[in-house]
Amino acid sequence: MKAYPGSEPMRIVVAVTLVVIAAIGAQAAEPVPLPDKPADTRARESMQRGLDWMASAQREDGSWSDANYPALTALGMWAFTRSDHPKRAEVCDKAAVFIAGFVQEDGGIYKVATGGRGSGGLSTYNTAICMMALHAYNREKYSAVILKAREFMKDIQLVGDSPAAGGFGYDKDSSGKRADLSNTAWSLQAMRETMALEDLRPAGKKVDVNWTAAMEYVHKLQNQDSEDKDNFGGFGYEAGGDRGGTTVDKKGSVKLAGYGSMTYAGLEAMIFAEVDRTDPRVRSALDWASRHWSVAENPGMGKKGLYYYYNIMGKALSLVGSDTLNKPTGEQIRWKDDLVTQLAAGQRADGSWANTDNQFWENDPALVTAYSVLTLEHCLGK
Repeated sequence: MKAYPGSEPMRIVVAVTLVVIAAIGAQAAEPVPLPDKPADTRARESMQRGLDWMASAQREDGSWSDANYPALTALGMWAFTRSDHPKRAEVCDKAAVFIAGFVQEDGGIYKVATGGRGSGGLSTYNTAICMMALHAYNREKYSAVILKAREFMKDIQLVGDSPAAGGFGYDKDSSGKRADLSNTAWSLQAMRETMALEDLRPAGKKVDVNWTAAMEYVHKLQNQDSEDKDNFGGFGYEAGGDRGGTTVDKKGSVKLAGYGSMTYAGLEAMIFAEVDRTDPRVRSALDWASRHWSVAENPGMGKKGLYYYYNIMGKALSLVGSDTLNKPTGEQIRWKDDLVTQLAAGQRADGSWANTDNQFWENDPALVTAYSVLTLEHCLGK
């Protein structure tokens, strides 16, 4: 069973043949020794080495990783946009041209699936990440593309009276029944970060998603039972899926059992929807994060999706605006220090990262190095 990057387990079975950019086996896999330096210094050095590796691994057409999924290239480009790397413009120009080649008539940025596994699709996931990367790099040049993508995102939000209404899935679901928190969080971030471009539209023509419906969907995936001490405040991936983040208590009642990556996805989704940081749902998500704090694993998932977890954790906690999490004992967690130390220790000798668990494509160094550099940038406040 495989699933797409940035996802949690899904109903559909996915098998993908990844294009291996670097000869991983020829590289030393031993962690880089950690010098006694401040976390910010180590983060910058580690980030620079990661970007150097990515610059060397980019193909001539501007892509990284599996070329059927432009989001994988967009993640790499996005990492460069926030840096002052000497090859920033060269790398980003090539990547942006590659990404723009996937723009479809409906406004989405994706490859139309041609049949078979790993042939394209994932229109929501690809469009959301690509429009943000283009916006981060050159919003003026790509404004028309991004505005059209915003129309696509509005149209792909699920509507109706199903439990998934308000959410987003990997592709448009005409039945209105299939959505998940990962795609919903990416979609809400994309719409929030590109919202200012709506000023370019004529009066009365502005496009947006239904934020109220989105939050109604998101909140269904949060455990709000204060008596469930372990799971209270945590988020699951989807209701009723292969791993919907559910558990059964002694009375036979089904409850949401949150896990790391999705709890941070729920947290960031609420912040992008402008839910106040003092809101009990936000506070309970942060409390769950402090009770289950780990950089050694993705809580509830082990090594699965570990680097996606790091990325979404760094992003969400940066949005919260605090350098610490408070444990129930009163102990403070300096999350940036912990995260930088873990990433620096796991960096390969050539500057890349990879996960030994590939359920979410994370043995691909191009994808995982992009995640890692973006995480370090979040830690540095970029």
